[in-house]
Amino acid sequence: MTETATETATDFARATTAILDSVARVIDGKPDAVRSALVCLLAEGHLLIEDVPGVGKTMLARALAASVDATVRRIQFTPDLLPGDVTGVSVFNPVDREFEFKPGAIFANIVIADEINRSSPKTQSALLEAMEEGQVTVDGQTYPLPDPFLVVATQNPLEMEGTYALPEAQRDRFMMRISMGYPDASSEALMLRQRDTVNPLDSIAPVVSSTRVAELIAWARAVHVAPAIEEYAVALAAATRSHPDLRLGASPRATLQLVRAAKVWAALDGRGFVIPDDVTALLHSVFTHRLIPTRSAGGARARSTADAIATILDRIAASVRVPLATRQ
Repeated sequence: MTETATETATDFARATTAILDSVARVIDGKPDAVRSALVCLLAEGHLLIEDVPGVGKTMLARALAASVDATVRRIQFTPDLLPGDVTGVSVFNPVDREFEFKPGAIFANIVIADEINRSSPKTQSALLEAMEEGQVTVDGQTYPLPDPFLVVATQNPLEMEGTYALPEAQRDRFMMRISMGYPDASSEALMLRQRDTVNPLDSIAPVVSSTRVAELIAWARAVHVAPAIEEYAVALAAATRSHPDLRLGASPRATLQLVRAAKVWAALDGRGFVIPDDVTALLHSVFTHRLIPTRSAGGARARSTADAIATILDRIAASVRVPLATRQ
């Protein structure tokens, strides 16, 4: 690595560490969740946080947004939310006697879609074009969204009252799905002591600008992926499509996003190249929410898809992953 590249790697580490530390000041004892959120931002993906109420889903999204000096919008998804509230609408201007486009809440660098599965599928689908193409089309006119663009959506488990299942096409547009989980006893006790009178979000100031985020994205995009690593990712995706316990496997978009996330994961570890462990570390969070089991429902779905991923990892590790060591 050249001296300039080394300096760039050092700058990358300094900036990303600042973001992680900033978010960690609010999210106690959840380093994996914080890192996953940063991976989605720098890999140009979108993050879905699914868990029971009160464990910090929205707090994580708001802390990440507060740590970046960029435009931020929060959309509270409710049963009466309309697609136009998200994307924007054309309004007639009686003075100019023409229609003017009024941008919706989606026009921001970071969009917090809070409790996304409490709105109808029609409103949920308003995000499809924005999340895939970075633009929205209203009345035949296309409007580009800011760059960088990240959707951090939170949702409650499907068995909870008043929720709608996200369509397969919507789930597939999220790079990763994570769960926060309950804090450990010491972290929860610390939260009680520190947050009784003070909101920790009030103390967060941006540590990087949107321009700097774009530079970090470009650096991560340049991380090297060897052909053998690409073959490994493809083999894992192909295995989900032929697994007897899965009715729907990972899409080509999932394979692409797995490799993009692995590049950021490697960069966060200070490497300019991806290794097999980067791919396997992200496989569950990138693939599981896209898979549909052949027989399962409700809470058993997550277990069955996770089990399928585990068996695939064991099988592919034996047939593909071992030779990678000699080809890296």
